[in-house]
Amino acid sequence: MKKRLLWIWILSLVFCLLPGCGSGPDQNRQDDGGQDGGKKSFVFGDTSFNAENEEPNVNPHHAYAGWACIRYGVGETLFKINDSLELEPWLAASHELVDDLTWKITLKDGVRFSNGKPCDAAAVMACLDHLVEVHDRARGDLMIASMEADGLTLTIKTSAPAPSLLNYLSEPYGCIIDMDAGITEEGIVVGTGPYVPVELQTDSYLKLVKNTNYWDGAVNIDEITVRTISDGDTLALALQSGEIDAAYGMAYGSYPIFENDGYTFSGTQTSRSFYCQMNFTSPIMQDAAVRKAVAMGIDKEGFVNTLLNGYGYVATGAFPDTTSFGGSTLTTETYDPEGAKAVLEAAGWVDADGDGIREKDGRKLTVRWLSYPSRQELPLLAESAQATLQDIGVQLELNVTADHNAIAKDQSAWDIYAGANVNSGLGDPTNFFSTHCLDASTKNRGGYHSGRLEELAVQLNATFDRAERDRIAIEMQQILLDDNAFVFCAFLRMSMISRAGVTGLTAHPCDFYELTASLDVN
Repeated sequence: MKKRLLWIWILSLVFCLLPGCGSGPDQNRQDDGGQDGGKKSFVFGDTSFNAENEEPNVNPHHAYAGWACIRYGVGETLFKINDSLELEPWLAASHELVDDLTWKITLKDGVRFSNGKPCDAAAVMACLDHLVEVHDRARGDLMIASMEADGLTLTIKTSAPAPSLLNYLSEPYGCIIDMDAGITEEGIVVGTGPYVPVELQTDSYLKLVKNTNYWDGAVNIDEITVRTISDGDTLALALQSGEIDAAYGMAYGSYPIFENDGYTFSGTQTSRSFYCQMNFTSPIMQDAAVRKAVAMGIDKEGFVNTLLNGYGYVATGAFPDTTSFGGSTLTTETYDPEGAKAVLEAAGWVDADGDGIREKDGRKLTVRWLSYPSRQELPLLAESAQATLQDIGVQLELNVTADHNAIAKDQSAWDIYAGANVNSGLGDPTNFFSTHCLDASTKNRGGYHSGRLEELAVQLNATFDRAERDRIAIEMQQILLDDNAFVFCAFLRMSMISRAGVTGLTAHPCDFYELTASLDVN
């Protein structure tokens, strides 16, 4: 650790020479406590704001860019998820379920877009109309058949019962934007949040200014720059040198550097799952014994306690135990190398040539692992799995690349996809299943199919009773675990680290809300 501290100190002396860290709109930022010419400024470093994560801009109607829109205070949704993962109104004032197909939503009076235009029901309807026209996930999730706008009242009719509609309206793609103002080529939009985007360069930076028309109280910061710094160690140097005021996505090995030096940690358990998704079109993964052995050969506790320095929670199912539909009653494979060896032996996978890798019918037990580096935990999981699976005779070929999305579309190019996803950020289980596990799911990368799971999904999507929804969700998870279709390794304990004087930067369990009006710097 002493050597690491010395090395970082030396590097910080030449920090301005590092590529990507001394460039951009704030490279000449003065050490003036975040104030420049009487204006308060704030610089936020983030490893995840990039095209690789399908967040090239702040347009919520594009892929997963709604995450950047909501995290950076540009857009707000009709409903939001509180710290207890419960739904509550945000731009909406109230709601009424008129019948199984009809929702009546009353908007708050006095909400305005950052350009001063009132955010009424007609504006919300125009936004949602465009959303479902261009966004496949939203169209399938919301199931909107028709809408009517009358002053501050929006009536939504769905094509089928939609008990999760309000939860989906809290999803980042549901940020309400002014369609009359349009969406620029750079992906800049006009929202209702405390900050207004004024300049954006994908994979580099986003410039924001205070929304002087903000409807929900005073905004403290005049100017914000969000900088994409994809390397965790570089992010640590940026925070140490004062180039940034706070960081998201710091490398876990750098945490001790900031724990006793006047910095503030804001952390919370989230439902962001680090998971392995099996490719059921792959001949080698169609072997149930291989899937079971892989599940038994991944050391979840070692991954969390050693590689994540304890900043995580071992997972059983798709959702944390803290949720009512979580994994406390589920059964799954646990780390058991000897048991995994026995499973493979019984299935005919043996190491006949003594090279440490098993074979069957002349084929090596080589598994191609596809993942990506922008979530710093995923390369660590890949290295951990490679080592522990080697011990049971499985050769893991790693492909951890920013081009993972394109490669995943070619099902002949990989066997296991390792990713990260907020599985219950909406306070409801439906989203994970509908996105990842069903025949029509956009992220069912490996072509998994379960007839029973499809039946339960129909039941879940038509059930309004909360207890019954929880029961169905637990049964659906158990099906995935019994088939070893997924291995849920861990949940993230996310942390944002800020320098002394920064207040109002708070981590939330759903991992949505970051730069809010309460953010301040002295």
